[in-house]
Amino acid sequence: MTDARPRRADAQRNRQALIAKAREIFDAGGFFDLRFDDFAGLAGVGTGTLYRHFPTREALAEAVYHEEVAALCDRARQLQATLPAQEALAAFLRGMVDHMHAHQGLARTLATLMATRSDGLAEGGLVLERAVTDLITSAVRAGAVRDDVSAGAVMMAVHGIGAAHDRPGWRAEADGVITLVLDGLRRPHVAN
Repeated sequence: MTDARPRRADAQRNRQALIAKAREIFDAGGFFDLRFDDFAGLAGVGTGTLYRHFPTREALAEAVYHEEVAALCDRARQLQATLPAQEALAAFLRGMVDHMHAHQGLARTLATLMATRSDGLAEGGLVLERAVTDLITSAVRAGAVRDDVSAGAVMMAVHGIGAAHDRPGWRAEADGVITLVLDGLRRPHVAN
């Protein structure tokens, strides 16, 4: 759950420094190798500041995840505003694969944390699914995709891609699965 109170500028900078350092460590794959207190020094803040913003390692991981979700949702809105509906959906799903590839350490960390079934992570998943729902709804209205496939089914396919990230040749296969998903979403042409 996020705190809705406005933060002072220095507090916001400290929070962002902690999140940026955690994201960097995620991407390097060392999130669980560090003592939690070490994040403070690496981010250039005091231990008290770390605990004031993030009382647990899980809270820090959730904050990174929520920022990633917000960025992906912003990207979905930008694509929807600038591209035809079917292209926006395709670009977003392919961008999700790019994101997973670039942030494999984050994916591994989140998979570990999901074992604890965090409400914050589940909430972020719902927000992302709403963004995909908006993209699919626009594509359905444009007559470009079928109207009988839910965003949940598409997200399940995307999660499956992410869960297989340790497979050899993952990147090429992931792109192929997205192509299959997009082909499956395409509205069939009815011969007259």
